[in-house]
Amino acid sequence: MPDLLIELFSEEIPARMQARAREDLKRLVTDGLVAAGLTYASAGAFSTPRRLALTIEGLTAHSPTTREERKGPRLDAPEKALEGFLRSTGLTRDQLEARDDKKGQVWFATITQPGRPAADIVAEVLETTIRTFPWPKSMRWGSGSLRWVRPLHSILCILSDEAGASVVPLTVDGITAGNTTRGHRFMAPDAFAVSGFDDYAAKLRRARVMLDAEERTAEIRSQADNLAFARGWQIVPDDALLAEVAGLVEWPVPLMGVIEDRFLALPPEVLQTSMKEHQKFFSARNPSTGRIEGFVTVANIETPDDGATILSGNQRVLAARLSDAAFFWQNDLREAKSGMIAWAVGLSAVTFHNKLGSQADRVERIAALAREIAPLVGADPTQAERAARLAKLDLRSAMVGEFPELQGTMGRYYALEAGEPDAVADAARDHYKPLGPSDEVPTAPVSVAVALADKIDTLTGFWAIDEKPTGSKDPYALRRAALGVIRLLLVNGTSPRLSKTILTGLIAADHRATYTDMVNKSVNEFAKQEPFGDFKDRRSQDISALDLIRADLLSFLHDRLKVYMRDQGIRHDIIDAVLAQEGSDDLVQVVSRATALNAMLATDDGRNLTQGLKRAGNILAQAEEKDGVEYSFGADVKFAETDQERALFTALDTAEPAIKRAMAAQDFPAAMTAIAALRTPIDAFFDAVQVNTDHQIVRRNRLNLLSRIREAGRQIVDFTRIEG
Repeated sequence: MPDLLIELFSEEIPARMQARAREDLKRLVTDGLVAAGLTYASAGAFSTPRRLALTIEGLTAHSPTTREERKGPRLDAPEKALEGFLRSTGLTRDQLEARDDKKGQVWFATITQPGRPAADIVAEVLETTIRTFPWPKSMRWGSGSLRWVRPLHSILCILSDEAGASVVPLTVDGITAGNTTRGHRFMAPDAFAVSGFDDYAAKLRRARVMLDAEERTAEIRSQADNLAFARGWQIVPDDALLAEVAGLVEWPVPLMGVIEDRFLALPPEVLQTSMKEHQKFFSARNPSTGRIEGFVTVANIETPDDGATILSGNQRVLAARLSDAAFFWQNDLREAKSGMIAWAVGLSAVTFHNKLGSQADRVERIAALAREIAPLVGADPTQAERAARLAKLDLRSAMVGEFPELQGTMGRYYALEAGEPDAVADAARDHYKPLGPSDEVPTAPVSVAVALADKIDTLTGFWAIDEKPTGSKDPYALRRAALGVIRLLLVNGTSPRLSKTILTGLIAADHRATYTDMVNKSVNEFAKQEPFGDFKDRRSQDISALDLIRADLLSFLHDRLKVYMRDQGIRHDIIDAVLAQEGSDDLVQVVSRATALNAMLATDDGRNLTQGLKRAGNILAQAEEKDGVEYSFGADVKFAETDQERALFTALDTAEPAIKRAMAAQDFPAAMTAIAALRTPIDAFFDAVQVNTDHQIVRRNRLNLLSRIREAGRQIVDFTRIEG
């Protein structure tokens, strides 16, 4: 079986596109080969700044011959039907076969597709792959029609086996496939021939090209750590930068430089951000001082002076960049010491959204909301309001204007410079968090209050103007804001009732005209939808627009919570059952209850108990529908005829108050333990007792006893919603 080697050699591919590109190359080629009838043993894809490579081992030499039988029209069918069938099969009438069928005689065609050599199939698949490659951005060059991420120079495509290697005949837009490639652009630019993957990888290494991106990443990390260790420093971890730099060089040569003393007073985040964003430098921290004092740059070439010239040039550019940063820093500090009044005034000129006002308007809403939330999360209301008023001021600073990613981080420095308490300054830094599912969640009470206020204002504001996410579109990152609210509440174990908080946010938004428009245009549509059952029977003029928006936003938060809990391994039916209970606007309680219920239902006792509770509910519902009455009280042990009935009465007398106490204390594991004790007596009851007996007094008593079972379960959740 031959092995296949492909290389697409071009100008530099952007680092951010390389990982996806090598996976796309592997997927498109292997899928195409398999669809054409070839099989293979293994495949591996590689990328460097100038090339995509794919190796496939154990490829079959030919596709198999296939035979397909296709049923056609009846023998007495119209002539045009037969002609259409012949065109679809590519056969003539004399090649068809008449066979008996249940509806008479029918034409059958036997289509034979002979096998094809692997080289022919590879050529077709690779050309299609090149012409349809899914680059995020691509370009045309010269006079050709081919589009590629950067100008494509050559195609290497060879099949090799024990007899040797052969080039796959292929020409794409004037580029003819061959068996040659080139090494490093400067250190080994000449072309050389290869005979297979092992030969290819070995010759590339001799030509100063590391083919494997993971090897380049490991080499950069190892050499950078060694350079830092020699000075007693540590490299600040940055996996994203490491992956990017590994995609910028084919032969990494790390070099260490020192930051000039005049810049060491800059905040470490400024140094790190400036070096990373502008020059792709790794920061080196001195653990004894805690300051960033050096950097590592990664060259793509070995030089006779061991990189001294490269390092000198980089340090001159860095000094210019850091001089700008130092200028911004000094100017911003003077403004911070004066109370940041000019920045606060400047926020009035920054539009947040044309329907939601300026950033200054937004700050007022967040401050009011933070003060409202603060007692619910154990924060000082005055500090929370103050932090909210300061949190956005750094948006007007020169440093954040240059480095937007430092918003919040610089806010903390400026707040401290202005003499604010640590809690207020930390909230200015942390109020954007969490930014994603893996981002750190603030835990300081003032930070939590301001972070919640910031996100709830975003959600309520955009809900008020009816700018909600639709499908995959979420231009204002409202799903991320909702997940941030959920994680803030769950990580901190705080339980501000969301429904009330959302209403406070809507009132703080103070867009009465917008609400009036929504009432006029949308209330009837809202009222037709779930979860607005409480409003469906009311006339539209009686429906509060605020209530509708609040209910809709709470439903959106529930949807995000469902995704979050499913990721935690909690079943969807359990989530739905818990959200159907009262108190679903307390997300901490919802998750605690669902987690405890999920754990109980993972056991045999839990599953069997659920069946018993559902059976009791179903029998009771059928009887109530038939009799037209509600069996909800009056069960008396004196009418019990069996030991199993009496045992169930005793078990319920014990379980009901235990469940009630546990639910009042929100001790959901204890509630599950209490209801689990009913499993055995319920099973025994149904095994021994006929509920719908002919004795009407006994029947009613047993139905009322089932009602006690149903209500015991309903204290926790509606078990009829649980599947299985």
